[in-house]
Amino acid sequence: MAVTAAMVKELRTKTGAGMLDCKKALEANDGDIDQAIDWLREKGISKAAKKADRVAAEGLCSIEVEGNNAVLFELNSETDFVAKNKEFLALLDEVGKALISAKPQTIEDALNVDVNGKTIETILTEGTAKIGEKLTLRRVVVLEKTDSQNFGAYKHMGGRIAVLTLVDGANEEVAKDVAMHVAAIKPKYLRQEDVSADELEKEKEILTKEALNEGKPEKIVAKMVEGRIKKYVQEICLADQQFVKDPDVTVDKYVKNNDGELKAFVRFEVGEGIEKQESNFAEEVMSQVRG
Repeated sequence: MAVTAAMVKELRTKTGAGMLDCKKALEANDGDIDQAIDWLREKGISKAAKKADRVAAEGLCSIEVEGNNAVLFELNSETDFVAKNKEFLALLDEVGKALISAKPQTIEDALNVDVNGKTIETILTEGTAKIGEKLTLRRVVVLEKTDSQNFGAYKHMGGRIAVLTLVDGANEEVAKDVAMHVAAIKPKYLRQEDVSADELEKEKEILTKEALNEGKPEKIVAKMVEGRIKKYVQEICLADQQFVKDPDVTVDKYVKNNDGELKAFVRFEVGEGIEKQESNFAEEVMSQVRG
């Protein structure tokens, strides 16, 4: 029986599953809507679809390193409790090994990575149905290095924060020291030249208004703002920050003292930038009972 767009739409309305999954379900069941619904339930897709609009802002970040390649990624769940269970941790490990092998350059490529005949997207959909919370692969970064360079990998609180650094020369211990610094101090940029002119101009406007509101004379405000801008840039750039293990030197100087050069860093913190929903626990329980 030919599967029509109207049939796909009807199944999607009844189950909340995606169009492609609905089409597959109908094709697998010769166009029978009821059987297709059962098929989607058996695959865990229907159950997972009901959670598609939920906010997954918890979870863990992880790092996989293999030779001259490393991947840093964030896998989200809805609650911190689920992020600690064995099934989620096993999934985190499985996804990490698949990503380091495939080295995807975009999140779309990552979701399409094959794992034993299934895409990562399918595995997460099935995991959502099994675990009972929405699971999402939010972001992925792949770094490559040369034989003379070193990765620094560090995870804080089991992966609530994860940092990957790249240092030319030096050694892995130095690179990891820098990663620990990045985890603690949270720099925004590697060097001053990486800060955009727009950001500097915006900060200059804010600092100027701040100084004027403090009652400072206009003739000295420009000089004050110049000094504050310099301090601001030093505070947000990794190379210029005071090294946490030795505040007498900057991070750049620490690396250079160990015959190395800072090349790159990536810092992920679980849920950063995601607007978390405020939930009513009692209503949440009742919705589960009704559902």
